[in-house]
Amino acid sequence: MHLDGIGLAGCGRMGGPMLASLRRAGFDASGFDIRPVPELGTAMLDRDAFAERLRTLITVVRDIPQTEDVLFGAQNFAAAPDLRRIILSSTLSPRYVLDLRARIPGHIALIDAPMSGAQVAAEQARLSFMLGGSQADLDAAQPLFDAMGAHFHRMGSFGAGMQAKVLNNLLAACNTAMTRLVLDWADDAGLDEHRLLDLIHTSSGQNWFASGFDKIEFARDGNAPDNTIGILVKDVASALDAAPDGADTSLPRTVQQAIRALKPRA
Repeated sequence: MHLDGIGLAGCGRMGGPMLASLRRAGFDASGFDIRPVPELGTAMLDRDAFAERLRTLITVVRDIPQTEDVLFGAQNFAAAPDLRRIILSSTLSPRYVLDLRARIPGHIALIDAPMSGAQVAAEQARLSFMLGGSQADLDAAQPLFDAMGAHFHRMGSFGAGMQAKVLNNLLAACNTAMTRLVLDWADDAGLDEHRLLDLIHTSSGQNWFASGFDKIEFARDGNAPDNTIGILVKDVASALDAAPDGADTSLPRTVQQAIRALKPRA
C-alpha cells in the first residue's frame, strides 16, 4: 500500500496535531477542514486540491453527520479518483462503522483506528490506537500509526477497533463523572484538591482522569455542544448503540446524564 497521497480530514484539537506529527515524520501529508486552520499553513488544502492527491484518507471529525459529509456528502472524498484506503479515527457507533463496508467500493481498504489520549498525547505523538482491519492492511498502515502514536492495540477485523474504543470511552466517561463528583464533594468538605488528587493517584480510586487532571485540557470544562465533555455524551451514545441485546443500560445512561449536567469547575 502506498504511503503517499495522505490526507487528514478534520484538523481540530486532535487532527491538527496528528497531521503535524505525520509531517514531522517525513510524510507528505495534507489537511482539510471546513474551518480555517492558519497554524498548519500550506499543509491545508481546499476540497478539490485535497481530493485530487488523495490515496489514503484519515478522518478525525467529530461524529457520524460530519463523517457522512466527509465520505459521501459535502466533501464526498470516498469518490476521490485515486483513493485506496480509509482510516477512521473518529469515535463512532460500531454499527455505523460496520455498515460502511457495503457503501465503500471494494478496492478501498477500510481500517478503523480510533485513538485515546487527549490533545496532549496527540501533540506529543503518543496516542493509543485501537485498530480493526485485515492483518495486511494494518501492517501496511503501521508506519502512519507509528508517526502519531505510542501504543497500538490490534483488536480484530474491521469494526473491532471501534467496538473496543467505545467500551474504553464508556469507562473514561464513568471516571470523568465520578471524579468530578468526588472533587465537588471534597470542596464542600474543605479538602484541598491537589492533596486529594495525589492521594487518589496512589490509592484504590486511581483512574486516568484523576491522575491526569492537571494535564487533560477538558478536565475543568462543563458540558457544551462543541467541547470534549460534549463528545463524551456522544461517545456513551455510541456505546449504547452497540450494547448487547437485552443488556441493562441503566448505569451507562446515568453516567451520560451526569456528564451532560457537568458545570465548569473553577
